[in-house]
Amino acid sequence: MEFKARTGNERKRSWAAVAAAVVVTVAAAWAIPTVTESIAAPHSTAAHDRNTTADGGHNGQDGAQGSGSAGGGAQPAGAVPEGIAHASEAGGNAVNITIDDGPDPVWTPKVLDVLKQYGVKATFCMIGPQAKAHPELVKQVVAGGHRLCDHTVDHDTTMDKKPVAYQEKEILDAKKMIEEAAGGAAQVQYYRAPGGSFTPDSRRIAAANGMRPLGWNVDSKDFTKPGTAAIVDTVKKEIGNGPTLLFHDGGGDRQQTVEALGQVLSWLKAQGRPTGFPVRTTS
Repeated sequence: MEFKARTGNERKRSWAAVAAAVVVTVAAAWAIPTVTESIAAPHSTAAHDRNTTADGGHNGQDGAQGSGSAGGGAQPAGAVPEGIAHASEAGGNAVNITIDDGPDPVWTPKVLDVLKQYGVKATFCMIGPQAKAHPELVKQVVAGGHRLCDHTVDHDTTMDKKPVAYQEKEILDAKKMIEEAAGGAAQVQYYRAPGGSFTPDSRRIAAANGMRPLGWNVDSKDFTKPGTAAIVDTVKKEIGNGPTLLFHDGGGDRQQTVEALGQVLSWLKAQGRPTGFPVRTTS
């Protein structure tokens, strides 16, 4: 009887041990999904952020492509972002016409005449000293309903390798020259780095002073004067790259640009593609 009693007690202890093991196993099984979810969540969020901050476009931007802000944080609605703009405010299949390196007393009025003929508004990226020398042209651009863009003082295509203080002076001195030439009638709304030599610092400086960094998607190559037909052909071939087109009204004889611009605007109209201004702020 003593042996049987001991056996019964041992049996009870054995069943108790088994029951405890089952409880531990079930608890562990319930805990696993919770741990897995808490590990996976940050990766999922990071992937979402990467997929939703892109601004699109191919040219005229530095290594921070698609970044809405050099600091990486969200910006309030209505703020001027540091990310390089390409999209059009008009949305859809609209394109943005941008004109660089002026104003020029010979060619800017001719470019304005072509734009007026087709009812198109453009963004003029002006060199500071050029604007200062020709304030009547800046006022004419503004009066035509076009927008102003800061294209620096010296058009230094290597300014991305220069000190921040140099970049700031190039940008802000040009902005002041352009706005003074406009007679206080208009704000400089964009900043385009010469040759696309943007840096995180230059984008930050521009945005902090109300100017959206402005890139481009289609370089018409008009600056090299390849011939009117070649300029038009380049635009037609590259229009799939994005909405922002680059032309010039400064830097020498721009007769080919004037002729090509008219043909391009006529072609865009036939394609049913409206024109607009580049985006400036977050929605």
